[in-house]
Amino acid sequence: MYTQQKNKALFLDRDGVVNVDHGYVYQSDKFEFIDGVFSSCKTFYDAGYKIIIVTNQSGIGRGYYSEADFLALTEWMKDQFSAHSIEVTDVYFCPHHPKKARPEYLKECSCRKPAPGMLLQGIQEHNIDPACSIMVGDKLSDMQAAKKAGITTRVLVRSGQSFDESAKQEADLIIDSINSLPALLNT
Repeated sequence: MYTQQKNKALFLDRDGVVNVDHGYVYQSDKFEFIDGVFSSCKTFYDAGYKIIIVTNQSGIGRGYYSEADFLALTEWMKDQFSAHSIEVTDVYFCPHHPKKARPEYLKECSCRKPAPGMLLQGIQEHNIDPACSIMVGDKLSDMQAAKKAGITTRVLVRSGQSFDESAKQEADLIIDSINSLPALLNT
């Protein structure tokens, strides 16, 4: 019996990993890509990794911007990746918040990191093998979500966020910049 080979993925948090985290960014003119994100992603893309972005977007739930605003920015962002010959396979987002949101978004959900819902959805929809995949984030919640989703390589990047010992303990690797990420392929 033939079984389809599973894909590997490079899962990326957005704010603080793909772009500088200026807080609730939803307009392209305020979106600043982190230096090295395209070259690092291209290395993984060329090595056969699917590029999947998973991002908490409580700014939607809080009413700072709409889902349409977010989706328009996402299309623009994906076009910037395309211009660097990188296809972003998918972008998953969670608009919810358990305490600070408008009523329709005010809830505990299975998608907001540290819950693994967005990662599990990506794994299921794109036939991903979590054991061969990598999660790159800048917060403890990114590492916790990856662990719950069975992603065995969890990378914490120092991109402006300060994190405590518990975040470091959940990571397999801590790097100063996304520029250090391609070295993982040689290990």
